[in-house]
Amino acid sequence: MSSVDDLHGDPHVEEYLRTGGEHGYHWNGTEILILFTTGNKSGEERRHALIFRPWGENAYLVVASKGGTDAPPAWFRNLEANPDAAVQIKDERFAVRARVATDEEKPQMWARMVEVWPDYDAYQAKTSRVIPVVVLERV
Repeated sequence: MSSVDDLHGDPHVEEYLRTGGEHGYHWNGTEILILFTTGNKSGEERRHALIFRPWGENAYLVVASKGGTDAPPAWFRNLEANPDAAVQIKDERFAVRARVATDEEKPQMWARMVEVWPDYDAYQAKTSRVIPVVVLERV
């Protein structure tokens, strides 16, 4: 098998879930969670491996960057339609409610995420879309 750092997309999610995060939680110098959303058109469960950071006692930050493309990622559209979701961190799965960081919150949250993935600044420079920071609050 190739390095865990080479995992992307569905293979990353599958390996993460199969091993309870033993493979896939640590990725390219950062940490990954699995976000479970409900497809806004299909109604089916969707799974996404995302870079994250804890925020406070019961929240987690993710960035809806999609590499700086002009369209947001599908998982973000799913959360806009239904903010109730689930997260798995290592082998623990729990319910969350998603919201977009407020204008007041975002600068500090963005800086925190750029600390762990500096490419977010480059992604924002590539697009006219304002890339949101999403707060996943444990419920």
